[in-house]
Amino acid sequence: MSADHPLLPRRRFLTSAAGGLGHVALAWLLARDRGLGATAPSQGGPTLHHRPRAKRIVQVFCCGGVSHLDTFDFKPELERVHGTELKGRGENLGFFGQPGRLMKSVYPFRQRGQSGAWVSDLLPNLAGCADDLCFIHSMFAKSNNHTPATFHMNSGFTLNGFPCMGAWLSYGLGTENENLPAFVVLPDPRGLPAGGSINWTSGFLPANHQGVPFRTQAKEPVVDLETPASVTPGERSADLRMLHEVNGAFASAHPGDRTFAARLRSYELAARMQVSIPEATGFEGESEATRRLYGLDDPANKGFARNCLMARRLLERGVRFVQIINGGAFGSPRINWDGHENLRENHDTQAATMDRPVAALIQDLKQRGMLEDTLFVWSTEFGRSPVTQGINNPGRDHHPSVFTTFLAGAGVRPGHRYGSSDEIGYSVGENRVTIPDLHATILHLLGIDHEKLTFYHNGINRRLTDVHGEVIRGVLA
Repeated sequence: MSADHPLLPRRRFLTSAAGGLGHVALAWLLARDRGLGATAPSQGGPTLHHRPRAKRIVQVFCCGGVSHLDTFDFKPELERVHGTELKGRGENLGFFGQPGRLMKSVYPFRQRGQSGAWVSDLLPNLAGCADDLCFIHSMFAKSNNHTPATFHMNSGFTLNGFPCMGAWLSYGLGTENENLPAFVVLPDPRGLPAGGSINWTSGFLPANHQGVPFRTQAKEPVVDLETPASVTPGERSADLRMLHEVNGAFASAHPGDRTFAARLRSYELAARMQVSIPEATGFEGESEATRRLYGLDDPANKGFARNCLMARRLLERGVRFVQIINGGAFGSPRINWDGHENLRENHDTQAATMDRPVAALIQDLKQRGMLEDTLFVWSTEFGRSPVTQGINNPGRDHHPSVFTTFLAGAGVRPGHRYGSSDEIGYSVGENRVTIPDLHATILHLLGIDHEKLTFYHNGINRRLTDVHGEVIRGVLA
C-alpha cells in the first residue's frame, strides 16, 4: 500500500465495509470516474432467433394453488353430480389423499365481454378484462407438493437450484436499462413463496442474472443499497480505494474467472441503482386516478397494489422481466390460495388482495400502449380438486392434473380459450399443455428458440425447457 493510500485500522475497515452492498458497490463508480481500469458490464446484444412480438414480461404468480373450478373453468356438470362420489378416475391426486364428495363451484359463473369467457363472480375486476385475456384451460403439472410445484413453474424443474425463467431471460436478452436489473421480483408483503429465494435464483448461470427482490413496502426497497449514515465520506473513499486494489489484485491473479466477473457486475449495477431505484420506486408523480385504479389505499389488498403499480413503473424504465408474487408460504391463517379447510373463505380473502390490482395493471398497460409489446402471464402452481378434502368438508385439495393459466398482450390471441378440462375439471380434455410448453411459448414470443438458448454446465447444454417443450401455436395471434 502506497503512502498516498494509508491503511485503515482493520476493525474500522470491517465495520464500515459490512454496512451494505451499496457501500461496496460504489467502487465501480470511483474506478470509472478516476479511470482506474474498471469496465462496464458487457451488453453483448440479445440472443434473438426470429422477430420478437414482446420486449418484456410481467408475471403474476399466485402461491398456494388457485382453484380453476371456482375462477375461470366453469363446469355445469358439477352442478348435477354435486355431493356424489367420484368414481372411475384412478388414484386420489390430492396431497393429503382424503376422499370426499364432488363439489360444485362455490361461486356463480357468468359469460364476460364479447368473447363470452366464463369467469366467476369471485373476480369481478378481472372479469372486465376478459376480452384481453387468452386462457389456457389444459395446464398440467408434475407435482402436487407446493415447493417442487413452485420450482417447476419458475424453473422448469421440480428440484431446486436450476435457473429460473427470469434468469434465463436476463442471460439471453440482457437489459434495456443498465441502471436497473434485468430481472426484478416483487414478493408479497406478507411473506415469501414456498422455497423462498430459490425461486429467483440464477442457478449455474452467472450470478448477475439472479432476480433482485424489492421490499415494496419499505423505505429502502433494496436491502443494504444505501451507505450507512455512520460512515463518513472520507472513510468511505478510503475503504473503496482499498477494495479496488484488492479486487484488481485478485482479478490479475485469476484471469478469466467468470464467477468473480459476474459478482463485480452485480456490484457495478448496485452502484448505479443507488440513483435509479428511488426514482423508479417512488409514486409521487402518479395521478390520483391511477392510485384509485390500483386501490393503493384499500387495506383489503394488503399492500399488493403497490407491487402491481411498481411493476408498471419498472417495465416503463426498461426492466426486462418483473415477477409479482401474490401470497406467501403456508401461514395460519393461510396467506395464500391453499384452500384446504374452507375454499370459499380462503379464496374470498386472497381474491381481495389480487383481483383489483392485477386488473388495474392490465388496464394501465393497455391504456399506455404498453400491452402491445409486453407479455402478461398469470399462473399458479396447480389447481384444486373437484372433490372435497374429506367428507362434509368445504375445502379442496391440491390438483396437478389440470388447471388454468392466462396470457395477455404481445403476440397472443385476445379473448381466446385454448384447451379444456374434462366435464368435471378432473383431467385434461384436449390439448394438454405442460410447463415446458408454456416456457417454450414465452421464449418464442420474445424471439427466442427455446432449444437454442443453452448454457454448458457439467457436461450438458442445459436449457430452461430441459429436453421438452413445444410452442403452443394455438394461442399465438
